[in-house]
Amino acid sequence: DAGFHGTMQWFERNLELRKDPAQLVAGTKRIISVRLDYLPENTDCIEILNDPNKAYISRYALGRDYHKLMRKRLKRLGDWFSEQIAPHGFRVFSDSAPILEKHLAEKAGLGWIGKHTLLLSRSAGSWFFLGELLTDYPLPISTQAEDSRCGSCSACIDICPTDAFKAPYELDATKCISYLTIEHRGPIPEEFRKPMGNRVFGCDDCQLICPWNRYASLGDPEFRPRNELDKKQLIDLFQWSEKEFLEKTEGSPLRRAGYAKFLENLAIGLGNSEEKISQTLGLLNEKIGAHGPILDEHIQWAIKTLNDRASENVSCNV
Repeated sequence: DAGFHGTMQWFERNLELRKDPAQLVAGTKRIISVRLDYLPENTDCIEILNDPNKAYISRYALGRDYHKLMRKRLKRLGDWFSEQIAPHGFRVFSDSAPILEKHLAEKAGLGWIGKHTLLLSRSAGSWFFLGELLTDYPLPISTQAEDSRCGSCSACIDICPTDAFKAPYELDATKCISYLTIEHRGPIPEEFRKPMGNRVFGCDDCQLICPWNRYASLGDPEFRPRNELDKKQLIDLFQWSEKEFLEKTEGSPLRRAGYAKFLENLAIGLGNSEEKISQTLGLLNEKIGAHGPILDEHIQWAIKTLNDRASENVSCNV
């Protein structure tokens, strides 16, 4: 309601359906909320963030897109219930319907909503996806919501590169790097370009700093990094053709951004990089005029930023 959802107009639509899923699927009596862990092992998150020449891609996007996998497993659960417990009508959802899934999961006892607005679990931290099975079977309700265990900790708020948290539990998506690099359509505001650093698809800072993520479970093997996306240099990804992008992101969340948006994010990353300036400037100039005015604007910013830094270094050495 405060306008913090940016250009995600879908967030405004169907507010009543969000509050009452029974209006979404007639006859719904219960909602089964589930989690699917995704944390990949040995992805060296901090090391990548500290290397300005590497591309940081959010941990959730390194492997397979979770939507189809979650729906497939929920469907299997619904079918099992029909066979083993009682026939029932059901539908499954995974980030694909106007459902307040974090609040439902909290009510179901899967955890509590942390100050970073993500669901937290004592046994899994926050590295997991949520899914829902809506059923017309009147299952007993046996779980109570868990009390918040964040206490006085404010690490997630303090570490945010763009100060996107207006207050605990209150995120301004228009300042969030995850929103800016995935959902936002248009030039990324200049004030957020340097704080982005090498984060070219999403941001995990508020999760990486969270003490509860020391207890996170390793995720499903389906979410292991593909095509060495956890090891790529910015300059290498920027040289991908559109064909390469489509081939290497088949079945990946990276497809959501699209090729042009991916290049736009990478251009900012290159502007913040410490690669050889002559090579980087050459590659940036090659892309001017190739994929629209937004990319051109980001490239011009990157070129100016690199040239300004080079001039500063020369001045310091005089």
